[in-house]
Amino acid sequence: MPLEDMANAALEMLANAPGARSDPEGTARAVEAALAAAPHDLDVRLGAYRFYFYTHRFAEAVPQAETILRIAAQRLNVAADWREVGPDDAEFTAAKTAPGLYLQALIALAYCYMRLGDFERGQPYLDKAFELDPTDRFAAIRLVRAAAAADEDD
Repeated sequence: MPLEDMANAALEMLANAPGARSDPEGTARAVEAALAAAPHDLDVRLGAYRFYFYTHRFAEAVPQAETILRIAAQRLNVAADWREVGPDDAEFTAAKTAPGLYLQALIALAYCYMRLGDFERGQPYLDKAFELDPTDRFAAIRLVRAAAAADEDD
């Protein structure tokens, strides 16, 4: 089956999923089937990330966000390793889809790791998001404040 057909079939699986609130197990099965059918499709990964995120399954959301970050890096033609990406490698402050997706994936990874209690692992993703976009158009500063509050509680 051609990749486009596989992606369409996977998206149809997600569209016909019963719903995360009404049937989380059924939706999880649909998400897993869609990922198996089209693992490299951005829309499928976004759907999977959102499902895991909104059902507070942050450990399962992490690999989805990592894949989204890799796909965005490919689209931007920047280094595969996010630690090697610099502010001049793409128009990160511009209101364009790929740079925005890249920044949102960094913030998503930071958030998921922080929700999992791993602030040390999440903070570098936030630092990179601020380095690439000092205007903070996705309001990642809220995560910094939450992390600082958690450090003060310790």
